[in-house]
Amino acid sequence: MSLQVNSLGTVAPSQSKQKYNFNKLQKRLRRNVGKAIDDFGMIEHGDKVMVCLSGGKDSYTLLDILMYLQRIAPITFDIVAVNLDQKQPGFPEHVLPDYLKALGVDYRIVEEDTYSIVKDKIPEGKTTCSLCSRLRRGILYRTATELGATKIALGHHRDDMLETLFLNMFHGGKLKSMPPKLVSDDGKHVVIRPLAYCNEKDIEKYAQAVEFPIIPCNLCGSQENLQRQNIKMMLQDWHRRYPGRIESMFRAMQNVTPSHLVDSKLHDFKSIKATGVASEDGDIAFDKPEFSQPAIAEDSDDNAIQIVNLTE
Repeated sequence: MSLQVNSLGTVAPSQSKQKYNFNKLQKRLRRNVGKAIDDFGMIEHGDKVMVCLSGGKDSYTLLDILMYLQRIAPITFDIVAVNLDQKQPGFPEHVLPDYLKALGVDYRIVEEDTYSIVKDKIPEGKTTCSLCSRLRRGILYRTATELGATKIALGHHRDDMLETLFLNMFHGGKLKSMPPKLVSDDGKHVVIRPLAYCNEKDIEKYAQAVEFPIIPCNLCGSQENLQRQNIKMMLQDWHRRYPGRIESMFRAMQNVTPSHLVDSKLHDFKSIKATGVASEDGDIAFDKPEFSQPAIAEDSDDNAIQIVNLTE
């Protein structure tokens, strides 16, 4: 039985253990978002943050936590929730406006028939993600300009970032992922991913407990046999068989040594000369590798990341 929780995180009477577990989960998500915002300077005083709300678990959780941080943060920033209604057949147009009105948050619903464009341009049976994403991105950039938004917040989480890393390695020949903060394609906007330190399992549990009015995506999100789905299944299998591997891989993304990779654009290999002075970056190819202890699963409250600055 799910907890009866409203969008502001207030729990109705329920079993004490269930409530305790929910509180731990909520605190962990809030801490992770607060730390990501602080680590990467995602939100500054006076910002207007456009939260892209798709109707899925990730963007609902993002909006929920940002509204909480907005109330307690030592800085002032505005939030406007934006949903792109792509005119999918059967899309429940009333769900998001009703939900956002009840929250009392500023919002805009943008209506653009990208569904027909994608269906017209992409042959039946082919994946629609690439074209759909480009169209959606352009519309959201335009909307951010119209609203005067200084930041565009997306709901991608840690697992999305890892999946993208492997997708680029396996299919694109690049060591590249989703950054937590970047400048948009048109150079006019700063895009942020405040859920960068949050894992998908926590977000899923939270969305179920709070009972967000989830709207499924029948255009691209539910397509089968996508390469991303294959990567996701691979990572989930690793997680089951080797607990802590996901956490270790994500730490690796934050601990890069360019001199020990093979990209001459990142490291000046040509100018390397012996100096006669020992260096920490020296060749250790013949040394036995040393590995730290396996990472503790993130369900442990002892492993929760502490918020700094933004939520103090």
